[in-house]
Amino acid sequence: MPTTRLAPSPTGALHLGNARTFLVNWALARQNGWRVVLRIDDLDGPRIKAGADRMAVDDLAWLGLDWDEGPRYQSHDKSPYRAALERLLAEGEIYPCRCTRSQILAASLSAPHAEGHDLRYPGTCRPQPGVRHDPALLDDPQLAWRLVTPDKTIAFNDHYAGEQTHNPQEVVGDFLVATKTCLPCYQLAVVVDDHGEGVDRVVRGDDLLASTPRQVLLYDRLALGAPPEYWHLPLVVGPDGRRLAKRHGDTRIDAYRQRGASPERVVGLLAEWCGLGPREPMTAGEFAERFDLGKLPRAQSVFTDTDDAWLAAVE
Repeated sequence: MPTTRLAPSPTGALHLGNARTFLVNWALARQNGWRVVLRIDDLDGPRIKAGADRMAVDDLAWLGLDWDEGPRYQSHDKSPYRAALERLLAEGEIYPCRCTRSQILAASLSAPHAEGHDLRYPGTCRPQPGVRHDPALLDDPQLAWRLVTPDKTIAFNDHYAGEQTHNPQEVVGDFLVATKTCLPCYQLAVVVDDHGEGVDRVVRGDDLLASTPRQVLLYDRLALGAPPEYWHLPLVVGPDGRRLAKRHGDTRIDAYRQRGASPERVVGLLAEWCGLGPREPMTAGEFAERFDLGKLPRAQSVFTDTDDAWLAAVE
């Protein structure tokens, strides 16, 4: 059965932008008969906030979303990530790196075409072809691990964003797959998890569009078969055009719950942002019945003070 996942990260509370993506993901699943897995992506160490996982689950349920399996927690079983790293190491696909972020930043700033928010790794620690490393080094706390990334274009079709071509080597270079504590980085973890859970439909924000070629590359290097089908959706931003965050006020779903907002008003605003006409209260079930991906605006949705006031109005 086709399978998708709702994968909140407990590094903070669910806000309106997250909620819109999860709602669209869920609606597509219910329209098309996909299985839905709820996964808590909780490997981000110090950034994890106590209780944020439970709040995310509660917020999703309050909005009217449900799932067929979970919640699963990444941190409950780290052995699949270790097995993936060992396989990549045995095949010479990864290598140890001692570079600090400040060293990489300094090298990136000196590069003639450095741009964007991704730091491009200059290849400082990349070994000569054919060099193999002792598996015991995976336990060395002084070493992170990078994938040998080819200088080539990776193409894939996105069901919303269209045909995509990206060269990860040009954008980020040899990217990290594990930290200096041997925790898997996002790119590796999401591939291992999605494959292990049978996830073959991925719906997420287009801020992750540039990450997808790295994940496609890892599917190939780990011989996991075809990568999932993808839908990357425009983000919700503030009036300044930047992605929704604390600087735009308290847009947490829990905050609106505490202020007395109804889930129907929240879903109604998200529905308007999804092109379903003038805002009106509606349930998640009604949203799923009416949602049409073809009506989803290509432009980013802008959260305003008027939206905030409408959500907080007590009926």
